[in-house]
Amino acid sequence: MEKASYTDMWENLNLDIEAHEGLLEVLGKFYGDIYMSQQGRLQGMEYLDFVLSEVHGLRIQELVDAQKQGRKIIGTFCVFVPEELTLAVDAIQVGLCAGADAGTEAAETVVPRNTCALIKSFIGFKMAKICPYTESCDLIIGETTCDGKKKAYEAFGEMAPMYVMEIPQRKEASDRELWKAEVMRYKEKLEKLTGKTITAETLKKSIKTVNDKRRALQRLNTLRAAVPTPISGRDVLLINQVSFYDDPVRFTNSINALCDQIEERIAKSEGIVPEKTPRLMLAGCPMAVPNWKLPYIVESSGAVVVSEESCIGTRNSRDLVDESAETVEEMIDAICDRYMKIDCACFTPNNERLENITKLAKETKVDGVIHYSLMFCQPYTHETFKVEKALADSEVPMLAIETDYSMEDVEQLKTRVEAFVEIIS
Repeated sequence: MEKASYTDMWENLNLDIEAHEGLLEVLGKFYGDIYMSQQGRLQGMEYLDFVLSEVHGLRIQELVDAQKQGRKIIGTFCVFVPEELTLAVDAIQVGLCAGADAGTEAAETVVPRNTCALIKSFIGFKMAKICPYTESCDLIIGETTCDGKKKAYEAFGEMAPMYVMEIPQRKEASDRELWKAEVMRYKEKLEKLTGKTITAETLKKSIKTVNDKRRALQRLNTLRAAVPTPISGRDVLLINQVSFYDDPVRFTNSINALCDQIEERIAKSEGIVPEKTPRLMLAGCPMAVPNWKLPYIVESSGAVVVSEESCIGTRNSRDLVDESAETVEEMIDAICDRYMKIDCACFTPNNERLENITKLAKETKVDGVIHYSLMFCQPYTHETFKVEKALADSEVPMLAIETDYSMEDVEQLKTRVEAFVEIIS
């Protein structure tokens, strides 16, 4: 990431300037080593490189400028927060910092040490004053997708404007009713915050905007499954990560332009790696920016990642909201139906996820799956066993990995991944 002259803006956001600049310096080197060292990248990836170089600069400036025009900024941690409603009140929805060890020591003064890295990260970024997104938000939306988050939001709510949505844990009719009540409660919260009423016209437009973003990601996921693989897994992960930060219309247009280039590459039978390169799927916990550790290890071990089954992957783009509804009530129902299809590990039972993983493995012609769990993430760690059995029944090898954001286990992970790649080759 390049340092730009945004110091005044960061000071106004009450960032710790010295610590923040140190973070940007580390991330810039990390990004250079992992992304800019790749050979044969598509020209369209220059857009993603630019977005990352300005993710704490120009994008934050856009948010600050939007606030001056009266728009509200909504921060989120989870794909369960309906962006359709946020856009329908002319607010901006952005993801928050949560993918690196930052402020860990401070975070462990308010949450237990044996809390997952993602939770400690978003609290640590806040307490260390190094996330301009968190500091830009008018409201931060949490959700009860696990007990760790649920309790952490109590502490986080003492530091930031916090609102928590209750997420159902099952998919019975009563859970659908609970979810609709939560969606309506969120709608009312947004309308009160912004002073704007969601109309059929604004909601229909926002549903299409978010669907268009998902369609672009669906197109990308379909194209990347080609043989030979036309784009690296690292680059696709980056695209999915950026989808949570960038303006949705600009992002959609850029990804569709990139997909045009991928189609040209496929037509020429060109790949980012040789045709016989082992193909892997990553499944499990989400990988927020700048958590690129495992994909980098995989792709520097002689394999290529061709699909991600996670919230920062197909789970976020697989299903669309039905666009045929005409009234606000009908559209709310369509939004509820779409979000109830999310196969998060918070649900029990969660057989949909097993079916979706085996289906994706087949569609993307993978030679194996790496199931990734953050340490102390109980929901995904528990599901590791069922995923392994479901894949075994489909004769797809799986490697289970449990790690965190530190670099201490890189060599150990690399040894295990290299051995797995050798087995499936």
